[in-house]
Amino acid sequence: MTDLTHLTITEALNGLENKDFTSVELTQAHIDAMADAKHLNAYVTETPERALEQAQQSDKRRSEGKAGILDGIPLAIKDLFCTDGVQTTASSHILEGFVPTYESTVSGNLLRDGAVMLGKTSLDEFAMGSSNTTSYFGDVINPWKNKNRPDANLVPGGSSGGSASAVAARIAMGATGTDTGGSIRQPASFCGITGIKPTYGRCSRWGVVAFASSLDQAGPMARTIEDCALMLKSMAGHDPKDSTSAPKDVPDFTAGLTDDIKGLRIGIPKEYRMEGMSEEIDKLWEQGIAWLKDAGAEIVDISLPHTKYALPAYYIIAPAEASSNLARYDGVRYGLRVCDDGDNLIDMYEKTRAEGFGDEVKRRIMIGTYVLSAGYYDAYYVKAQKIRRLIAQDFTNAYEQCDVILTPTAPSEAFAIGENEEDPLTMYLNDVYTVSINLAGLPGLSIPAGLSKNGLPLGLQLVGKSWDEATILKVGQHIEKAANFTALPAIRTQKAA
Repeated sequence: MTDLTHLTITEALNGLENKDFTSVELTQAHIDAMADAKHLNAYVTETPERALEQAQQSDKRRSEGKAGILDGIPLAIKDLFCTDGVQTTASSHILEGFVPTYESTVSGNLLRDGAVMLGKTSLDEFAMGSSNTTSYFGDVINPWKNKNRPDANLVPGGSSGGSASAVAARIAMGATGTDTGGSIRQPASFCGITGIKPTYGRCSRWGVVAFASSLDQAGPMARTIEDCALMLKSMAGHDPKDSTSAPKDVPDFTAGLTDDIKGLRIGIPKEYRMEGMSEEIDKLWEQGIAWLKDAGAEIVDISLPHTKYALPAYYIIAPAEASSNLARYDGVRYGLRVCDDGDNLIDMYEKTRAEGFGDEVKRRIMIGTYVLSAGYYDAYYVKAQKIRRLIAQDFTNAYEQCDVILTPTAPSEAFAIGENEEDPLTMYLNDVYTVSINLAGLPGLSIPAGLSKNGLPLGLQLVGKSWDEATILKVGQHIEKAANFTALPAIRTQKAA
């Protein structure tokens, strides 16, 4: 029998239904694989006992004919989602030891549909980063290796790097992620998996530790388009507890995976052909265009003229919202408290935040506080919001000419840990192809489409109209089939017989 950890979610559901194996067996296989992959540091908290208990309950439901759409499937939950009775840290020292007494809506939806939780995956602290090297609990390692530098550990991308690494290494069948400026799509590209950021408001943010409230959006990460469609159907839905959750019906995303894209118009934005773009990325993009054209899609050149302003606007708006959201971590109500006898309240605040927050979080709080301060609010924050509106209008105009937009996901392959950390601006440029989609609130999908000359995954990105995840999933499945991406990372190159 094939190693159970190499099955897709869809394959595993079929195997469970056919009684080829049980959820307990499937879950135990992943728990064993997690033990073999601890060096990746993908998980902050592992929950094997809870997982096996949930698997037993799943097997009982299935025997009674009451199985949910994800019943018995072992998943990982990004440690930004509050989980009832399980530590939730946002990979920050300031929340170490915090155990919520409630469940986030998204993780609760997955559990409602029978999913099994293997544990909580690491992330860049408070989701701030593009490499998963800002976690208080240490760097997460990408299971892939650069064949020309095999001794170098590579970043998995961020902030959802723990989730991406876990799915790529076959120590979770799927995982939740969050995407504020590319934090699902960029790590998906770096780790050779699929990830979708839904339309803003499609998935509830209730119970998700906030970074930038007008940008954050939860989404699934898995190994195929169909698996992501299954997870998204479970995760999505209106939530009255979240004022930014949209009262929209959730389509059956799997039903629309017809692979018929004849007549669809695919937009190619000229502004994304940036100076210094690597030849490999450009070649992959052209290959993606050719695949879609051969399938009968119409290729349309479009313009998104305010693209060049997206990164600076994002890195004003996101830190501004972060500085407001993170003000709640003060050592009074929950999490870390640092104080000495005789300290006054201000001393406790300062010591707690100084010790509890990492350098990147402090940097973004300081930037955000600065742009919101008197004398600078109009000069920076208000202007950034005006640019955001122009960027959203660019997409509205573009969709008069096309149905879907195709771009690269990231400007490079995965790089070595420590390679760009001395230059925050270089790190921020990892989001150059993704942040404008968050600013506009649109759905975006990353699909693994090829390997670099170093043997590392490269992804293509599809951007859709608001609430039209179904179309980018359908187009994405065509790319998935055309690319036939079957390469495995170094840690899992041999399938069990």
